[in-house]
Order: sequence, then C-alpha cells, then structure tokens
Amino acid sequence: MSERTDLLESLRKHRELFLLTVRGLTDDQARSAPTASELTLGGLVKHVASTEQEWTRFVLDGPADQNQVDWLDIDWTDPPPEVKARQEGFRLLEGETLDGVVADYRAVASVTDRLVETTDLDATQPLPEAPWFEPGASWSARRVFLHVVAETAQHAGHADIIRESIDGQKSMG
Repeated sequence: MSERTDLLESLRKHRELFLLTVRGLTDDQARSAPTASELTLGGLVKHVASTEQEWTRFVLDGPADQNQVDWLDIDWTDPPPEVKARQEGFRLLEGETLDGVVADYRAVASVTDRLVETTDLDATQPLPEAPWFEPGASWSARRVFLHVVAETAQHAGHADIIRESIDGQKSMG
C-alpha cells in the first residue's frame, strides 16, 4: 500500500468515526453541552472542518497573513472581534443546521483528499508565528496531513463522550 493510500484511509476512518457521533441528532441536541465542557457536537463539526480547511490552505499557500492575536494577553471578559469569531467556530449558531455543517465538512474533506492524492508530500511551508510553534519551524505537507489525522481523532474522542452524555450512544465499545 502506498503512503498516500495510508494517509487517505486514516483520514477517512477517523472522519467517519467522528461523524458517527452526530448521526441521527437534532439541531438542538447538536447545540447542547451535556458535559462539564462547553463543547457541543455541532460546534466540534464546525471546528474540525474549519481547522482542516485552514491546514489545507496552509499546504497550498503557507501561513496566512493575519493580524497576530497575542493569545497570552487576551482580556477574556471582552475579547477582540477575531477571537469572538473564533469562539463562534465552536458553536452551532442559530440559523445553522447540523446537516449544513456536516455537508460543509464533507466538502472540505473532499478537497483535502484530492490534495493528499496530488501534492508533493515533501513540500514544506514555514509555520506561522504563534506561541505553540517553535520559532522558524516548518512543516511538510505530510506532517500537516498527519496533524489533521491527529486533530480529527482527538476531536472524535471528545465527540464520543458528548454523544454518550446525550443519549448513551458510543461509537466504539
């Protein structure tokens, strides 16, 4: 089996486990936060889609030109607009539907899959300046896709706990 096939199969497996956690839910259930966390299933779908899309864009274009937010110096009682927008990326807002955000996620996944199939896996981009990245570091496309697999799997675990708290359904076990 080729490396690309392995990457695609890993991405697809973890995406399907993740999406299993939202199957059959209402929009209200997808907005609910039944655990100690503020995370919701609808918000997680939006976040995972947005994150995968950001990393796909990174593979193609490198780090985004953006106003750098000093994450260590945010007034969380009155965060700046870019932080508020990011927070909304973790919520299924009124007017949004679970079916809609799942469709968006599947569209993002399709673009990522095509990129995994065609991009030079050794091509690198410098990482953006952020407190969680080593200064001056860069990642290959391969490393980015592995990161997307890890992010998806991690959030699938979060989602599984939330779903089990809603109605007892488990994706595994």
